[in-house]
Amino acid sequence: MSPTFRSLANPNYRLYATGAFVSNTGTWMQRVAQDWLVLHLAVNGGTAVGITTGLQFLPALLLSPFAGVVADRFPKRTLLQVTQVMMALPAFLLGLLAVTGVAEVWHVYVLALVFGIGTAMDAPARQSFVSEIVTDDDLTNAVGLNSASFNAARIVGPAIAGVLIGAFGGGTQATGWVIMANAVTYLAPILALRGMDPSRLRPAPTQGRSPGMVREGVRYVAGRPDLVLVLVVVFVVGTFGLNFQMTSALMATDVFGKGATEYGLLGTFMAVGSLTGALLAARRPTVRLRLVVGAAVLFGIAEVVAGLLPSYVTFAVWMPVLGLSALTMITAANTLMQVATAPELRGRVMALYLMIFMGGTPLGAPVVGWVGETFGARWTLVGGGGITLLGVGLAIAWYAARSGGLARILTPVGAPGSLGPRVWDNQAVARAQK
Repeated sequence: MSPTFRSLANPNYRLYATGAFVSNTGTWMQRVAQDWLVLHLAVNGGTAVGITTGLQFLPALLLSPFAGVVADRFPKRTLLQVTQVMMALPAFLLGLLAVTGVAEVWHVYVLALVFGIGTAMDAPARQSFVSEIVTDDDLTNAVGLNSASFNAARIVGPAIAGVLIGAFGGGTQATGWVIMANAVTYLAPILALRGMDPSRLRPAPTQGRSPGMVREGVRYVAGRPDLVLVLVVVFVVGTFGLNFQMTSALMATDVFGKGATEYGLLGTFMAVGSLTGALLAARRPTVRLRLVVGAAVLFGIAEVVAGLLPSYVTFAVWMPVLGLSALTMITAANTLMQVATAPELRGRVMALYLMIFMGGTPLGAPVVGWVGETFGARWTLVGGGGITLLGVGLAIAWYAARSGGLARILTPVGAPGSLGPRVWDNQAVARAQK
């Protein structure tokens, strides 16, 4: 089997990846449909889409530490089946409200928040469960393939959503049918999880309940300058740069005067680059900090350029560059956080990572939406890219001062003198457990 797909030799991982692809396709369908629904219902569409996005990601900011403790305390395979139901129910209800023609903007706000609670509880368990399915040697590959699956769905999902919304008339009822379809797709990961062979899993020992478990995870990360650098970079990029579902909607409608199908295609074009980045990540045997920061810098530049492009065609053609740079940064950061973290703390560390990465969106999305309404959609991209470049530059300067230079950025995780347990991990674990 090709080195790019070696994790698929594991039967449990094949089931996991199949269920995830079906569910991710439905999720991307709902993202397009939900934004289109808000644009139809709200007077100030850009601001309303920003508020909806912020509410959907707000629970990641508030609940991720608790979700990380839950992920370390309970069997992840069982927990993930529960979280799929937590996401399916609000999706079904929102779709039903839209189909029956009674949906209002406040309905979308409330159900986006409820959906976000399910997502916040799901994410740490899902991220850390991968290390229980595959061996440590295949973990980097599996994380890359997870991203490839997510972004393959990102190619298929928006395209299907755009076509279906157009076919059903382009109104609120059309978006409702697409959102209800997403609710059904959560059956796929539930069946996949139930069909796994438990004897082939490597479940991490569950942690007993004890006071200060969240603080223990925070102390551990605080003792790892490499992990702090990653968290700062993903916060800046996630807060001000990765608001694509909103910025693309604004660019498609306000700047280029396009409809639902063309908006959906923008996500597909971006996902082509994202999928390429994920497959390249799956082939890498090692991960370096320089890949995280380098990809973040490239992304910031690419976003500024996107905001200056003159036409829908040039904007669409540029989308794969944005997708490639963004996905390379995301996958490298995700892999580094998992590979370089002590197993007994992985759930809590990944929760902190997701809180920073996803939780920044509620802070940035309303601001970006206001910028689009006040100064124009182009400034959502130019400003976001500029802030990303500034933030990454400041993070690199801090890391150089803290670690005595930038040499460690060049070293692969797991190599002598690397970012992994051989350098800071033992001391960080000891401090965390005090």
